[in-house]
This record gives sequence, C-alpha cells and structure tokens, in this order.
Amino acid sequence: MEALDPSRSFMKDVKRVVIKVGTAVVTREEGRLAVGRLGALCEQIKQLNSLGYDIILVSSGAVGIGRQRLRYRKLIHSSFADLQKPQLELDGKACAAVGQNSLMALYDTLFTQLDVTSAQLLVTDNDFRDKDFRKQLTETVKSLLALKVIPVFNENDAVSTRKAPYEDSSGIFWDNDSLSALLALELKADLLVLLSDVEGLYSGPPSDPQSKLIHTYIKEKHQNEITFGDKSRVGRGGMTAKVKAAVHAAEAGIPVVITSGFAAENIINVLQGQRIGTLFHKDAQEWVQVKEVDAREMAVAARECSRKLQAISSEERKQILLRIADALEANEKIIRNENEVDVAMAQEAGYEKSLVARLALKPGKIASLANNMRIIANMEDPIGQVLKKTELSDGLILEKTSSPLGVLLIVFESRPEALVQIASLAIRSGNGLLLKGGKEAKRSNAILHKVITEAIPDTVGEKLIGLVTSREEIPELLKLDDVIDLVIPRGSNKLVSQIKSSTKIPVLGHADGICHVYVDKSANIEMARRIVLDAKIDYPAACNAMETLLIHKDLIEKGSLNDIVVDLRNEGVILYGGPRASSLLNIPQAHSFHHEYSSLACTVEIVDDVYAAIDHINLYGSAHTDSVIAEDKEVANVFLRQVDSAAVFHNASTRFSDGARFGLGAEVGISTSRIHARGPVGVEGLLTTRWILKGSGQVVDGDRGIVYTHKDLAT
Repeated sequence: MEALDPSRSFMKDVKRVVIKVGTAVVTREEGRLAVGRLGALCEQIKQLNSLGYDIILVSSGAVGIGRQRLRYRKLIHSSFADLQKPQLELDGKACAAVGQNSLMALYDTLFTQLDVTSAQLLVTDNDFRDKDFRKQLTETVKSLLALKVIPVFNENDAVSTRKAPYEDSSGIFWDNDSLSALLALELKADLLVLLSDVEGLYSGPPSDPQSKLIHTYIKEKHQNEITFGDKSRVGRGGMTAKVKAAVHAAEAGIPVVITSGFAAENIINVLQGQRIGTLFHKDAQEWVQVKEVDAREMAVAARECSRKLQAISSEERKQILLRIADALEANEKIIRNENEVDVAMAQEAGYEKSLVARLALKPGKIASLANNMRIIANMEDPIGQVLKKTELSDGLILEKTSSPLGVLLIVFESRPEALVQIASLAIRSGNGLLLKGGKEAKRSNAILHKVITEAIPDTVGEKLIGLVTSREEIPELLKLDDVIDLVIPRGSNKLVSQIKSSTKIPVLGHADGICHVYVDKSANIEMARRIVLDAKIDYPAACNAMETLLIHKDLIEKGSLNDIVVDLRNEGVILYGGPRASSLLNIPQAHSFHHEYSSLACTVEIVDDVYAAIDHINLYGSAHTDSVIAEDKEVANVFLRQVDSAAVFHNASTRFSDGARFGLGAEVGISTSRIHARGPVGVEGLLTTRWILKGSGQVVDGDRGIVYTHKDLAT
C-alpha cells in the first residue's frame, strides 16, 4: 500500500460514504454498458460494506443507455424507406425510463452475485422542496443501511417537470453531481467520492501535457487558475459540474474526492488515505504546505544549481568534493548514531536480514566513502572533454564534447552509502540531483544529506541536491520529463518495474541481480572453489553476488562438484537445485531459475557444456554479471563473446562488478539496460554529448560554394 497522505488522515474516521459514478464510467464509448468497470465498482462496494462502511451509490447512465437501446430497437424495426427520412432525436424522458430499467437490472445482477442487496431510489428536484419527503428519505436510507442494503439513487428524468432535465442547470440540484452533494449533506455523510473518467482535477484540459493533477483543491488558489476542457462526452457538465458540486459539499463540511472510476481499487485506496485524485476540504487552505508544486520546484531548483555548478571551474568542483569528504569524516559520530537508530528500528520492525545488512554503515564505511570521494575529486574533469574533432570544411571545425545530462532522479532502497556515492558522482559530472531513499534509512539519509549540502558553497547552492522525503512525491516527479533527464532506480525488481511503467523519463538500472558462475570441466578446481565461495558469501545481499552455480557434467565423476558443495554448506549456504542437480544432490528443487536470493542461498544446476551454460544464462539471467571458470581459452572466449550481460568475467568473482573496484570511484548503480551506459555506472554514465561548431562566417546557401572535407582532427 502507498504511504498515507497526512492531509487525508481524517479518512480513518469516515463511516458513511456517498459514491457518485458518472455516465462516462458506466458506459463505453459507443453507449453500451461498461460491465467490467461496473463489476469492479460493485466488488469494491461489497468489500467496503463488509468492513462496516455505509455506502450510498448515485449512478448516472440511464439516459445514455436508454438512448442506445431505443436507437437499436428503432433501427431493426425500420424499413429502408424509413431510414431515408430525417431521423428525429429520441425523447430524453423515454430514454431515461428505458435506460433506468436496464441500469438497475445490471446492478441487481452484479450485487446478487456478491451476496449484496441493492435498492432503487428515484428522486426529482421538486421532491426536495417537501420537508416531509426529506425526513422520510432519511428514515428510508437509514433503514436500508441498517440492513446492509446499498441504496442506488438517480434523478428520475423520466417524470421530471423540467423541460430538458438533461440540460437544465437550475433548481435545488441539476444533475447527479449536485444530487450526490445534496444527498451527502442530507444524509450526513462523512465523505463524497465523485468517480470520473480522468484521475482528478487538472490545472487545464487533461489531454494537455502541461496540465498538472491537483491533489488538494484550494479555492483561493485554484478557482481562477484552472482551465476546463470539454464537457463530458455523455454527461451534462463534465468536470465543471463535479467541481461545483465538490466545492459546495466541502464548504458545508463534507470532504470530497474526485478520482478515476476506471481504476479497480480507487475507492478503497481513497479510504485508506492514499493521495489519489483531487481532495476538496473546508480546511484545505490550512494545508498550503502540502503543495503539488513541491516536486517541480525541487527539480527546477536542482537544474538551476547544476548550471551554476557547470559554470565554475574544474578546480572549484574538485574542492567541493574534498570539502564534503572532510565533512563526512568530521561528522562520522553523529552519522553513525543516526544510522544505528535506523538499524535498530528496522530490526524491531522485522525487516529481512538482507535489508538490515544493506542498511548498516559498518565501521570504516564513512572513511571509505570519503576516500572514494577524494578519488573522484582527483579524476580528470569529465565535463567539456573533446571526444571527436572534425574539419567539416576549410575553417569550419566541429567538436563533439562531453556534457552533463542535467537533473537525475535516484530512487534507492536500504543502502544509505548510495546517497554519498551518487552525490559525489553527480557533483563531479555537473548534474543536479534528486534523491529518494527508503523509509528504513530515513534518519541516515537525512543526516548525510545535511552534511553534504552544507558543504556546497552558496555560489552553487545547496538545492543542487534535493532529498525527497515523501513517497507521494515520486509519482509527481516521474511526470516531470521536461525537467528531469534520467531516473535511476536502485532496489527491488518491484521498485524498478513500477518506475519503468510510470514514467516517460529514460530509466537506467537493473531489476534483478541474478548472477551466474559456470565451472567448466577444464577449470582449476582450487581456483573455482575460491571464486565460487567469494561470489556467494563475501556479501550475499549484494546484487553482484552469485545466485546460480552451473557445473559441467564431467566434474561429477571427478568428485569436484562434491568439494564445491561441501564448501558452500560449510559456510551455511542453503542449496536448491535444478532438475538434474536436485535429484543428484538430494536437495530441494528451486521454484524458479529466475530468482534472486540476496542471502546465503543459491541454485545449483548441471549442464552439458559451455554452450548449454550460455543458453541457460541468456534465458534465465538478468544480464547483470556472469563468470566462467576455465583453463580452456577457447571455452572462455566463447563464453565472453556469447553471454549477453553487462559484465562478463573469466576466472574472477562476480563481486568485482562494482564501480569502486572498476576504478570509477563509485557508482550510481549497475545498468542492465541498453541505453548509453551498461554495467557499473560512474561519472561517464552521467554524461551526454554536445556538438560545438566553430566557423569564420560560413553559410549553407544550398551547399553552393562550400567544399566538405570531413577530415578527422587530433583532439
């Protein structure tokens, strides 16, 4: 579940909820009922009903459904001659009468399948002018709710005295949005949910890329800023009507959420306090600090500071890193204290041992981080390097130069040292940075961020590195493809997959670290034993730890397999087997070859030869790091050429796949994608290129009078 939005903490006290579902949700584009969406709606209502909520449903859709059905009936009963005549618009009241019957029949069927009973209540504007009616309505609804029956309201357009009930906008209520607001007040609801065909209220038409979702509506701020798009394709007023109804209810003390009726769990998520849709609340003005612009402001500030960082000299950028390294060591005690609190809280919360291991800043870690930062500081300046120089024509010189990407968003879990590593690489490469660490490392990340940013001079600005503290800001940041240039997720498969599916911004990273070691029949067995043990037990929680061991079949007869297995078991490694190894070694069968243990466990399987090992790795691996142990050079070369991974080793542990060990100083992560960087990503992976052309007055003029030489020049 998403983290709760503090401004929606009142949801825990909500008991009675009015849900209004719009015509655009009830029907498909062609006018037929959207059975799947209605089914999902009814399932949510069933669940909430079981949890003790009082649910009152207001459902549009009758006129649209009736119109579609009557058009069809008229079509099949018309002669060819009738079809040639001008077609008159169908009577709206007749459409409402026919459609209401179909709509309620479907609700009754769906609720019956869920062991829920529903009741129909049709009302008109004039009904509410009668005090006795209003009193009786309240009593009837109260009785139905006590019996766990779902009241389903709709305006009785079939008998409404209005001349055009589906267009008129006057009276006590004028559409189902205003009816739902009226009912919420009349029936003393705790919450009104208006389901729409969009996520919520936007600053402009939802189809406009510049429009932003407004999470909390503040009348004083938004009423003059919002530009509404077209009205609903099928309803009466679209978002304009919903906002008017929502403002009316909120000012009267009923909180309102406008959200999408297309998402299967949205109502439940709203009641759980998640930051979904647009909230209207009488106290919204007091929540100005919960601003939708926070994410954008942070990203824009990071970009502005990154430009200042790029404008200073290489030596000045170097000195910033050296100052940060000194500050880390000077504040080691307080950093360690805050980290110890995080570790203790993680253990108390029952987090997995592998996560707790990644969370801890062990003795010597701060000194190591500071040392690596100094290594990065003393590297050659990566910005503005001339990568290629070409004479296009006489006196016209083109240079391809290295350039910062701009603003990076890094989302990482557990490891607080990642914050330091990433910050050092971002500063050296001239990039702005936004960081979001896991809640389990909240205190560690906060103190590290404070120490680092306080060491950044005012000429650049501490907003160069922003620390995102709320998980709810991530969805907003992922929409900022005009401000953020690259997202690097470091964490679980679930985290990486969620981010990739939620953004248009390029994503660099790896979802899994399923690393293999293949021991060939030609391997030096003593070497193999050392490498296999190191790859598995040096740091089992690391993404470059061995997760699958592949053994050549000939090593079984030599007894070499037993030696390696005994070594692993002696170190406490739990073994799982593929089909061949599990029966031979009498070990449990692995439930999947595509599994990352991140602990003292691994999969073992037997293969026929190097080609079988390659096929296995390319099929089940994650393209992270894979190693072959072999004395046969041809076998090694085949493996190195054909294993399609970011890092491929010969006679070496997979644990070497690391930015610091590669001499990069540090890494922002390991990439298994095929965009500009693969494997451990250091400073070079955070750069792009720019073309700089230096001339002496040349013009193209249709390429007349210019002779292209395209001569490579020394850089």
